[in-house]
Amino acid sequence: MTGPLLQPPAPGGDACDAELAAFFWKLIGTEYLDDVGWNHERRILTPPTGHPTMGPRACPVIDCDSAVKGKRFCATCSARWRKSGLSREEYAAIPRTGRKVGVEDCRVPACGRPALDSGKMPLCRAHRYQFLQWGGTLKEFLADPQVEPLPGFGDCGVLACTRPAATDFRLGLCDRHSRQLSRMRRAGNHINEQEWLRTAPSGSYGAEISFRGLPDLVIAQLLFGLKIRCQKGARTDLGNLRALIDRTIRPASFAGATRSEQMPQPERNQETVQLLNGTRTAAVRACKTPESEYTKDVWDLAPFGHRGNLTFTKIGQPWLRQAAKRWARDYLSTVRSRSTNSHVQQHLHGLASLSETLRARPDRGLDPAALGRPDIENWLNRTRFLQEQGVLGAPTRWTYLRHVRHVLRHVRALGLTRAGEPMAGLPDDFVLTKTDIPKPPSSSEEAQDLPPEVMRVLCAHLDELEDQTCREMRVAVELLMDTGRRPEEVCKLRFDCLSRDRQGKPVLIYDNFKEQRIRRELPIHEPTAVLIRAQQEHVRRRFPDRDAGTLVLLPVLVMNPRGDKSIGSNHLSNMHRDWVESLPEIRLDDGTVFDREKIFPYAYRHSFAQRHADAGVGIDVLAGLLDHDSFESSRCYYRIKEKRLLEAVDKVTTLQFDRHGRRIWGAVTSLLEAERTRKAIGAVVVPFGTCFEPSNVAAGGGHCPLRFRCVGCDHFSTDVSYLPDLRAYLDDLLRNRERLRSMAEADAWALAEAAPSDEEINRVRRLIHRVTQEVDQLTDDERHQIRQAAATVRKMRQGFLGMPRIHQPLPDLRPERPA
Repeated sequence: MTGPLLQPPAPGGDACDAELAAFFWKLIGTEYLDDVGWNHERRILTPPTGHPTMGPRACPVIDCDSAVKGKRFCATCSARWRKSGLSREEYAAIPRTGRKVGVEDCRVPACGRPALDSGKMPLCRAHRYQFLQWGGTLKEFLADPQVEPLPGFGDCGVLACTRPAATDFRLGLCDRHSRQLSRMRRAGNHINEQEWLRTAPSGSYGAEISFRGLPDLVIAQLLFGLKIRCQKGARTDLGNLRALIDRTIRPASFAGATRSEQMPQPERNQETVQLLNGTRTAAVRACKTPESEYTKDVWDLAPFGHRGNLTFTKIGQPWLRQAAKRWARDYLSTVRSRSTNSHVQQHLHGLASLSETLRARPDRGLDPAALGRPDIENWLNRTRFLQEQGVLGAPTRWTYLRHVRHVLRHVRALGLTRAGEPMAGLPDDFVLTKTDIPKPPSSSEEAQDLPPEVMRVLCAHLDELEDQTCREMRVAVELLMDTGRRPEEVCKLRFDCLSRDRQGKPVLIYDNFKEQRIRRELPIHEPTAVLIRAQQEHVRRRFPDRDAGTLVLLPVLVMNPRGDKSIGSNHLSNMHRDWVESLPEIRLDDGTVFDREKIFPYAYRHSFAQRHADAGVGIDVLAGLLDHDSFESSRCYYRIKEKRLLEAVDKVTTLQFDRHGRRIWGAVTSLLEAERTRKAIGAVVVPFGTCFEPSNVAAGGGHCPLRFRCVGCDHFSTDVSYLPDLRAYLDDLLRNRERLRSMAEADAWALAEAAPSDEEINRVRRLIHRVTQEVDQLTDDERHQIRQAAATVRKMRQGFLGMPRIHQPLPDLRPERPA
């Protein structure tokens, strides 16, 4: 492939056809032409059998030179096989006899004329007549010394035809075109013979494609478009290519349509239309440069190295449109992202809104020197009015204001307000200040992570995803669940994306395309590594001869002969949506039906992040796991965590007890903010509850006068979330008492000091009984909510040392995956 540094400079818009043709021939290169079987002298393309994108598949029958399209045998061999009664393998082993594809020379030695029949009588027209008059066998006829060779008639009179002429009568046509012309005459059609000779289809056969009769520029453009298709892995059907040349381009090629933009569309055959559009787009884009796009109002971003288009037509004032183009030029040269076009277009939408307001001025806003702060205020008031009317959303208005402020500041920094520049004379007060930008609309506090019961359903139906789509789609979804990477990052994983750290633990190597950070490392769990290894083996079986360095982990099934083209994130999203919609109704534990619109590939990243945030992972570590630049992007997961924690605390607060087992808050359903603050600053967490003793609170829990005999202190309280801890503490007390009673090596006073007292054991047992009794009096729904809230609070109390860690992905949802 011709790289950007090796590509010759594109010719200017005034270049002649010869200059354009020379440019395209340089882009094509001799290596590609040799690979696809291009004969430059004869202007014939003959792709070799087995070429990955253009070569025909040969008929498996011995000595059959016909091509196969979507069948195991060619049309002739298929018809003969059905009549034979043999199996496919038996028939394929029988050499084919009879007429072959193509034109053979006359069997008479040194005869320069073509044979009319390559089967039983492979003789030219004159020698066939002599043979019929002679009356012997063909072998005897060919051995007769009186049979003399005859000179040939040259090429067929049809300009595109590659066959020799079968007669010298008038036009000097081959046998096929001679019969075609006769049929047209018998039908009574008026024929301009000279025009027909120039535009008639070539009638080529087999894998041969004739470009003869086409201008050199058109040939070069077509071959360049075919090269681009081959590089993309698109298979080109030779029949469609022949139809494109014979029925679409050739009739117009002599009417001055030598450039791709002027080629007409075929009237039928949608595949031929797609082939024409693809080759035309490739040829047109090859001649485009950033300089050639600057003067247009609609930019094709391919010359800039981006996708899509940019539209400046809605910006009415020429000076503002030119300023927008200058800003876009500078922005495109510094930003590299797959969504650059949409981001730039959002800025242009904001400028278009400002332009619409300026058009309300008497001078239509055409003179930048006449503008000022009042025009900015008019635009601010107009957008506010549109927001109040519901025409413009609050997030959209906020985005417009930010983008326009950025563009106006940037173009001033570029010097566009100087004399001779588009914005010359623009007053300094025509600017948006910081106070003009309202506070950003508060984002929804609704979490985008998926509840565990939803994840259980999705994991249980992964086999259906593979059945509906392919293995690669299922592996991609599993990797999204396990790793929390963005969909594009998973889709573009390299074949060798699995590595090991110094301790032998698996590590995922991926590319962060959003922030342009390459070869990032993420520690993963062993089941995820097993999944990746199995996919690597699958890819290796599909492409056994390809270099592993060129392969991808999730290759697309079509248009990918080399295994270097990954599945697309948009295609993954579409297939994922079809799979989710095919699932049965998903109900949460509380009986409500979950909205399936909330299940999308990016939601797995939110689930991954929220799972670690709920597990107590620090924000600095979570930012590293998500590969965020700042903590602000990761902080949203902690806001959700804090909200869930407050809700859980409110639930367990209703079941809070003192050391005697008496409920403290009674009928309280939720804490006030002041009460939460008081509990936060006036209490300290102790092993089995909360301590309010002032000296211990002041010491951060490290100065207990009773040496942590909490159940014997009136400053102690507990709640239902500590019930498992209290039970474990009671079991530990009982074990210690029995162990000490069996010791004979210690003095009595030492045993008495070390043994837990019966009063402490009875107090803990009574406290457990009171808490359990209160829980048992609740309804089933209340008991379920209390258990979930207690589990959340206990999870938040777990300490975290700050070391990065990756938990078993959804351990309770995927029981078939070992820890």
